[in-house]
Amino acid sequence: MAVRGHSMAPGLRDGDWLLIDPDAYRLMPPRAGQLVLAESPDGPLVKRARESTADGSVLLVGDAPSDAAHRHDVIVPLFAISGRPWFRYWPLRRIGRVA
Repeated sequence: MAVRGHSMAPGLRDGDWLLIDPDAYRLMPPRAGQLVLAESPDGPLVKRARESTADGSVLLVGDAPSDAAHRHDVIVPLFAISGRPWFRYWPLRRIGRVA
């Protein structure tokens, strides 16, 4: 599966195209610091997990907290997490694993 990345500078930038592992969080929720792809009412989000809560939600944060688009934390239900971004394949000059 591929998804266009949202800016999470310095790691991800607008226009990055990512491969997603849809099975990464099927058995266990993401740990703090792991990247996640989550579905939201505004569309797909690529953010970093900060913590999982006992009620089945995950707190997500961006890597660029000073950027207006990433100033707020997002809480999503665990079922809204659809995978883990693991590889950037576009643009070619930035190809490689993402963490």
